[in-house]
Amino acid sequence: MKRLTLGPFPPLQGRIRLPGSKSLSNRYLLLSALAQGRTRLTGLLESEDTRAMKGALTRLGVHLREEDASTLEIDGLGGPHFQIPDSALDLGNAGTAMRPLAAALCASRGRFTLDGIERMRERPIGDLVDGLLPALSEGGSIRYLGTPGFPPLEIHACGLRGGLTTVRGTTSSQFLTGLLMAAPMAGSAMEIQVEGELISRPYIDITLRLMERFGARVERDAYRSFLVHPGVYRSPGSLSVEGDASSASYFLAFGALAGPVRVEGCGARSVQGDAAFIDVLGRMGAQVRKGDDWLECERPRASRRVVWQGVERELPLLRGLDIDLLDMPDAAMTLATLALFAEGPTTLRGIGSWRVKETERVVAVRDELRKLGAEVEEGPDWIRVTPPPHGPTFASIATYHDHRMAMAFSLVGSAIALEIQDPDCTAKTFPGYFQALENLASGTSATPSNP
Repeated sequence: MKRLTLGPFPPLQGRIRLPGSKSLSNRYLLLSALAQGRTRLTGLLESEDTRAMKGALTRLGVHLREEDASTLEIDGLGGPHFQIPDSALDLGNAGTAMRPLAAALCASRGRFTLDGIERMRERPIGDLVDGLLPALSEGGSIRYLGTPGFPPLEIHACGLRGGLTTVRGTTSSQFLTGLLMAAPMAGSAMEIQVEGELISRPYIDITLRLMERFGARVERDAYRSFLVHPGVYRSPGSLSVEGDASSASYFLAFGALAGPVRVEGCGARSVQGDAAFIDVLGRMGAQVRKGDDWLECERPRASRRVVWQGVERELPLLRGLDIDLLDMPDAAMTLATLALFAEGPTTLRGIGSWRVKETERVVAVRDELRKLGAEVEEGPDWIRVTPPPHGPTFASIATYHDHRMAMAFSLVGSAIALEIQDPDCTAKTFPGYFQALENLASGTSATPSNP
C-alpha cells in the first residue's frame, strides 16, 4: 500500500482554484444525456466518480465528445431513449451515479444490470427501489441480485407511469434526487412524498435548480412533497460547473489554522450547501470573508499559549462547537478533524448518513482521531471530540479507501508530521489534492489541472 508522510507544513497561505463539484458534474452529465439538444459542459470534474458516470452513459449509447479533461459536449437523447437497452454497468463506488442512473433507467425500456465495487454492495439502495416500484409501468421490475436492499440490481424497464409514491428521507438525499430526476419522464405527473426528516436538504435544492435549468416543472411543499409534471428535458446550451464546496472545506480549515487561504470557483452565491461551512469557521472564531466566486478564511485574531508536546506554542483560539450538520455531512468530517485544535470539546450532530458513505465514517473517524490522542464519544448520529491536552501525536492514518478520510485528516499536517495510507484514494473526487497542498506550502497559488 502506498503511504504519504505529511507535515509539519509551513503556513499554508495563498489561493486555490477548486476542481468542479462532483454533485453538480454527475447531475449535469445525466441531465444532458436525457435532454433534447446538445449541451456543452465546462469546468467538469475529472475523477473516478465522473468517469463512472461517463462510462455508463457511453455504454448506453450516449455520444460524448471531450475537448479536454474538464470540457465536453453531449448529444442528448431527448428522453430516456438509451440505444443499447441490454447493458451491464459498473459504477464503482459512485453513489451520485448509481442512484440517479438507476431511476432514469426505470423510465426507459430494456434490461440493465447495475453493480459496483464491494463497498457499493454494502451501501443501501432499498429506499430508492421502494420509491420506484409503485411508479413502474406494467411489466417493469427491479430485482436484487445479492443482498436485498443493496446493489447489484437488475432492472427490467418498461417506463414509468407516474402517480403517487413515497421515499424515506432519513438515509440519503440521493434517493429523492433519483426519483426527482426521473419523474419528468413518466407518463403522467408524479407526486413524491418524503417520509421522515430529509437529510442533506441543500443537495435537493441543487437537484431542483438543475432540473429547472433543463425545463422541468416541479411544485413543492417545503421538503415534504414534490409534484413533478411530465415533460421533455431541453438543453440550455452551455453550462459551467461550479467549484466543489466540499473540497473547499479543507483549504478553508487550513486557513483557520494558519491562513489566510482563499478558494476560488465557489462563493457566496454558491448553490452548494457545503459553502456554508465558512460560517461554521466564523462561529469557531476564524476571520472569514466572501465574494460571489470566492471564500477566504484566516486564523483568529486571538491566540492561546499552550505547552504542546513539551514545547510552548501559540495556537489560534478556535472555539469548540455543539452543532447540527444535517445539511452538510461531508464538510462535517473536516470539522471533526479541526476539532483537534479547538479549545474544549466539539459535538457534531445530524451525521447519521456517515454510516452509509464510502466507508462507515463514524467508526472510521472515531478510530483515527483516537490514534492521534483525542477522546471520542459517539451515538447513532453524533460524535463528540475532545482534543488531546498536549496536542495530537504522530499516527499512521487509515483511509478505508475513502477520499474524504485522506483529505480531512491531512489537516493534522498543519501542526505535526503524520502518515496517510493510500493517499491516491482522493482520485474519487480530487485527484490533485496533495499536489495542491504542496503548491500552497511552496507559495504556488494555482491548483494543478486534473490529471
